[in-house]
Amino acid sequence: MSAEPKKAHNFIQSLIEEAIAKGEHTGKVVTRFPPEPNGYLHIGHAKSICLNFGIAETFGGECNLRFDDTNPEKESQEYIDAIKTDVEWLGYTWAGDVRYASDYFDQLYEFAEELIRKGKAYVCALTAEEMAEYRGTLKTPGRNSPYRDRPVEENLQLFRDMRDGKYQSGELVLRAKIDMASPNINLRDPILYRIRYAEHHQTGNRWCIYPMYDFTHPISDALEGITHSLCTLEFEDHRPLYDWVLENVSVPCRPRQIEFARLNLNYTITSKRKLKRLVDEGHVEGWDDPRMPTISGMRRRGYTPESIRNFCDMIGVNKAGGTVDVGMLEHAIREDLNARAPRAMCVMRPLKVTLINYPEAQTESLTLPVHPQNPDMGEREVTWSRELYIDREDFSEEPPRKWKRLAPGQAVRLRGGYVITCRDVVRDPQGEIVELTCEYDPATLGVNPEGYKPNGVIHWVSAVDSAEADIYVYDRLFNHEAPDSDKEGDFLDHLNPESLVVIRGARAEKGLADPRTDIPYQFEREGYFFCDRDKTEAAGRPVFNRTVTLRDSWGKGGK
Repeated sequence: MSAEPKKAHNFIQSLIEEAIAKGEHTGKVVTRFPPEPNGYLHIGHAKSICLNFGIAETFGGECNLRFDDTNPEKESQEYIDAIKTDVEWLGYTWAGDVRYASDYFDQLYEFAEELIRKGKAYVCALTAEEMAEYRGTLKTPGRNSPYRDRPVEENLQLFRDMRDGKYQSGELVLRAKIDMASPNINLRDPILYRIRYAEHHQTGNRWCIYPMYDFTHPISDALEGITHSLCTLEFEDHRPLYDWVLENVSVPCRPRQIEFARLNLNYTITSKRKLKRLVDEGHVEGWDDPRMPTISGMRRRGYTPESIRNFCDMIGVNKAGGTVDVGMLEHAIREDLNARAPRAMCVMRPLKVTLINYPEAQTESLTLPVHPQNPDMGEREVTWSRELYIDREDFSEEPPRKWKRLAPGQAVRLRGGYVITCRDVVRDPQGEIVELTCEYDPATLGVNPEGYKPNGVIHWVSAVDSAEADIYVYDRLFNHEAPDSDKEGDFLDHLNPESLVVIRGARAEKGLADPRTDIPYQFEREGYFFCDRDKTEAAGRPVFNRTVTLRDSWGKGGK
């Protein structure tokens, strides 16, 4: 499936159009999505994916997928595989083969030696603490390292010795020689290479020195012919270094870096370090837990790629930071599923109803639409029988004013079926209600009754022809708008204790005994739910994850 072209006209698109009009850009537009494989992608990455692939599509160009794999201690093949799956699931196809920064390790090393020969880089033996002290502050300039003026040949030999494993981790680094008095701290002789004795998932143990991101990224962009390197705003102060690297090594082209505001969602954490902590400490089931803001978690929860792409289009691309209401994301999935999700009935907390005037051995098949606004989706069959289930929350012995459900002596219509009237309540020895005895009106199938008015419409299933199911009712993982803003506490202090409620023994209409696993259902009056394939196989019965409620229950003080 290919993604639809971007609908919104953002400022980056305008900049490219202006450059083309002025003749400053000719040829193909080439972008890249460069994730670091140290975790799973989250909703913030989805914005970057949609932007990079969308810009390429808008201008008939290409977008590369390139893994920034320069930190092997935190990376794994698991993350690489998950990232590829997520990009493809969102509907995008990258140009050519998957690329890795490690593909360019030989060239990066040669470019580092080129900088040394030009007197633009040197090997430094300051410790990390000493280097921080020498760097200065935002208000005071830094001081030159005592190793800054080593002769070129000495620097070359030391760098080669680093490469050949003759020094310990952290003992030496290669630094750019730029300006220790620069007001931009990123230009105060940044580190280009450091020693790391770690096996790399692509190159094995061939290297014990690894290049830094700020050195690797511009060169990788240039080697791939990237024309527009789109980054989030935190890289704006790094752009002078990006340009400095390209100006001082013999790369074939000069990509242009453009920054945009990252996506910040309230009630959400998108720091990969903190998401990993949630996983490692067991606060969630894993990276694909449906409460996680990861793309894999959202997929398992029932989000569709179209809803995520539509959300990214809704929020737009700009330079200004800010926080987006997670309700917009939930609105996007509701809008998408309202149009496509097949309808079904599922009783979460079954309460038995016996129709005392319906023949004991008789059943009948009732026909309901799969989607009331889309007749092309067809019809479904449900079974009407003497014994039914309704939800416990749809009955009240002492109903409040304007109660629109079942109560003693009152009538309701069962969705797509007959009108029933409650005649009596059956209790167990502990006094709990375990059954309602009711009468049905055989003249009310598809027509309004004469002489009385039903109190509302509720959902139901047959007690003898329905499927047992488990329901995982997911909600927001955090109950604080900005869970990581508490300077005195910890973001874990704001975990929502009701982010997951598991309901066993729910009853779903018979068509859900073998549910589809490619699209969520709308459980009438309950919300949108998605069959969890793995949990279903393990449980031996259908297991559904709640994707989202039918309406925003958090807005206007709902929570």
